[in-house]
Amino acid sequence: MRTPAEILRDARTIALVGASPRPNRPSHGVMRYLLEHGYRVIPVRPGDYDEILGIPCVASLAEIGEPVDLVDVFRRPEFCADVARAAVAAGAAAIWLQLGVVSPEARRIAAEGGLDYVEDACTAIVHRRELA
Repeated sequence: MRTPAEILRDARTIALVGASPRPNRPSHGVMRYLLEHGYRVIPVRPGDYDEILGIPCVASLAEIGEPVDLVDVFRRPEFCADVARAAVAAGAAAIWLQLGVVSPEARRIAAEGGLDYVEDACTAIVHRRELA
């Protein structure tokens, strides 16, 4: 199991589930930060927006037609198990639940699927503290 810093160090393509087009939302700021630090970020947001920060949105992880290194999740805990199942099905290498989000079921699904797992942590904060 890789550490959070190792997951970010190894990641190139990040699917950001729950991406928001609104600049005041945490997911928007994190997406911007990750893009500014060289990551390829794919916003995952069902149907209501075509793009965020100039990048085309997909409605689900299943629509991403390329390998994903990290699924960064900005959803409430009750949705995380389904996101973890989708991440396993998509062949992602890791799933990361943002600050304040904890899901024992998502953790179990990730472990059974062989994914590295982080919860209750912010990708941007960890990157800034350990890799920037």
